[in-house]
Amino acid sequence: MTSRVHHHQHHQRALRGDLHRTRLRSIRPAEAHRQRGTNQRSAAFSAPETWHEPQGSTGIRFVYQSPGPGYVHPVTIEEVRQRIAELPAQFTRTIQVVQFSAMTRKRSLFPLYGMQWGPSIYLYPIEESLQEIYHSPPTPQQQIEARMFGGVWRQIDRVWTLTWTPESIRDFYLNNVLVHEIGHVNDLRNTNSGARERYANWFATEYGYRASRGRV
Repeated sequence: MTSRVHHHQHHQRALRGDLHRTRLRSIRPAEAHRQRGTNQRSAAFSAPETWHEPQGSTGIRFVYQSPGPGYVHPVTIEEVRQRIAELPAQFTRTIQVVQFSAMTRKRSLFPLYGMQWGPSIYLYPIEESLQEIYHSPPTPQQQIEARMFGGVWRQIDRVWTLTWTPESIRDFYLNNVLVHEIGHVNDLRNTNSGARERYANWFATEYGYRASRGRV
């Protein structure tokens, strides 16, 4: 349920850091967490985004963009800051930016929950109704993950909906989406996309879901 290019491309970006700034910004993002729906995103599609180049600075900078009409950010900066502080310090010291991105017309065609690019994490808004609508059935992994965090899948004719409450979507973002992307930031070993995704899923389960339920 995710589609990404991974650490190998991230490493290439580091090697190209001396290139002209506009060329660096044209490189596509490394991680695109939880593409909503099961249709594969076109390789040619890339919604505009503000890419934050590594600065070598200490501390995390939070960037907030208005979610856009009809959308909400399900978590606050303070909630994210607190959740990051609860993780072991060795997993968070390299994070430089957490951006709450806006929903744009182009991005709404292939919406994401979150994304990682280098030491930056992007969190995307969700429908204000807290109901996502799909025209294809969820994968088994999508069903399991939603159920773990309180999301409810329903089928009405040929339409599938995923409905959240304010509490369940907050739980999902803080203990799954955010932690999953932090897992990608910390994965310096794997270059294969499948291996990177398995590591991030394990990381989110261990340090997100299990930790938040007192099972670690």
